[in-house]
Amino acid sequence: MNGKIKSSREALRESIARWTNNSDLYASAIQGLFFFRQDEMTEPMSVIYEPSICMVVQGSKRVLLGNEPYVYDENHYLITSVNLPTFVQAIEASKERPLLGLKLTFDIQEVSQLLVDSNFPHHRSQQSGHGMVTSEVTLPLLTAFQRLIDLLDEEQEIPILAPIIRKEIIYRLLVGEQGARLRQIASAGSQSQQIARAIEWLKNNFSQPLRVDDLAAQARMSTSSFHNHFRSMTALSPLQYQKHLRMYEARRLMLAESLDAANAAFQVGYESPSQFSREYNRMFGAPPLRDITKLRMMTAKE
Repeated sequence: MNGKIKSSREALRESIARWTNNSDLYASAIQGLFFFRQDEMTEPMSVIYEPSICMVVQGSKRVLLGNEPYVYDENHYLITSVNLPTFVQAIEASKERPLLGLKLTFDIQEVSQLLVDSNFPHHRSQQSGHGMVTSEVTLPLLTAFQRLIDLLDEEQEIPILAPIIRKEIIYRLLVGEQGARLRQIASAGSQSQQIARAIEWLKNNFSQPLRVDDLAAQARMSTSSFHNHFRSMTALSPLQYQKHLRMYEARRLMLAESLDAANAAFQVGYESPSQFSREYNRMFGAPPLRDITKLRMMTAKE
């Protein structure tokens, strides 16, 4: 089995190296499938992980969720079941041996539908765990991803076969050693699903004033219970989570749409530009102007 896993990983490595070539990130023609490559180790960078599976076939990455580190490498993949603000860094990468990997995003509704279609037993646990976990890479998962990538050379087959292979990959995750976390969030009526819905609401309404009591009521929980379950899943309080979403969007507005800091702050819900600048500095390690200038210089070099 180890020999088969090794050869399957090598095939994936060649495929990802081919599609990334000299680019850091490649968005494929298959919905939700991305390839990434890094030729050197990096400092921790703030990133929001969306519901997805991330797999590395060469090198390794470390993700910090709150104070808890998650390392994924050639032998371990990363599942993220809700949108999570994190810090991530490449800890094993070089020009001679670049970090190579892939990401496949999914909608939690896909998971819920598959649970229904496959008649999975109802997950009874009410304990919310972190919305991120690592698990050991398996041969069926490697071969499923290889078949998915192979479709890129037969684009006319993508609309028919890609959804089938996506469903297979999600199924492999659900029956894997950490699949209970994913099943819990996708199971109707579970506390984890209620927290996931609250996270989705925050994602879509982060610029609005937040009343945690109202959000807890929507989740049908007491405020204290809601706080505890929310922090368990995200490693953040609801207010901290909202702040992260605001900062990421403000950063995008300044970088992609050339807004100044004051206008970006206003658009994401801040009334005080000075407060925005202080909190931005704490999160990204530099004031808005300096941070955006640095990011633009990095992009220009690439």
